[in-house]
Amino acid sequence: LKRIFSTREMVYLVIAFAAVYLIWGSTYLGIKYAIQTIPSFIMAPVRVLVAGAVLFTVGRFSKGYQRPTRENWKASFILGAFLLGIGNGGVVVAEHYLSSGLTALLIATNPFWIVLITWLFMGKGRPNSKVVLGLLVGFAGVMMLIVGRSEEAHAGQWLGVGLVMLSTLGWAIGSLYGAKAPIPKGLMTAAGMQMLAGGSILFAISLLAGEWATFDISAVSRSSLIALAYLIVIGAIVAYTAYSWLMQNASPAAVSTYAYVNPAIAVILGWLIAGESLT
Repeated sequence: LKRIFSTREMVYLVIAFAAVYLIWGSTYLGIKYAIQTIPSFIMAPVRVLVAGAVLFTVGRFSKGYQRPTRENWKASFILGAFLLGIGNGGVVVAEHYLSSGLTALLIATNPFWIVLITWLFMGKGRPNSKVVLGLLVGFAGVMMLIVGRSEEAHAGQWLGVGLVMLSTLGWAIGSLYGAKAPIPKGLMTAAGMQMLAGGSILFAISLLAGEWATFDISAVSRSSLIALAYLIVIGAIVAYTAYSWLMQNASPAAVSTYAYVNPAIAVILGWLIAGESLT
């Protein structure tokens, strides 16, 4: 029985890592198309709120559902603020100034934040030589992809880079908090609550930014709608659920390695579909 359980857990790990590695690598291009005709802070909360409502509803009617407590909702809003408000919101705005490929490449700094915060501020997980070597090799690969991308050099680039750095820091903090946060029992319920909380924060930002007052739904293109649907169903419901499960069942350092695979996927898709340069 122990061997069967271990094998099943390994299968779950492989599937979850594959979803986070491959699907999230494609979402950068999806965001690029979605925000072409949909304002950033309208697209982002709609994506997250719809996905969150679906997941929470599925969790509500699943076997073993337990009503979330006040502590569960508090943790969900903290996670939603860091992972979706700062993490996802920063990336969405940054892609107005950066290509989808370069945005994904910059996200590769996330493992450094994970390891450093765990070690310096949480007092544990001091990186050994293998972890340091892994980070350096991964970062070297990312730098090889970034070198030569001179077409990105324009005035808004540094704003985009700053937003991505902020989003990676927010995502790292949220991920580490989520590993021990008092989230409710049930993966669907927990992921849905985080999305509903994060989506509410993003929606409030969209109101403050005044985007809804000038939004013309008739101006939304078909490609943006298809991209939004993909981001909701595949990028949010499937991949975010897999990520939430991984943060509870694998080490933060291991989970953060998605940031090394996503850039390769994003750069290839950006070149293949959107005509972004591949030097």
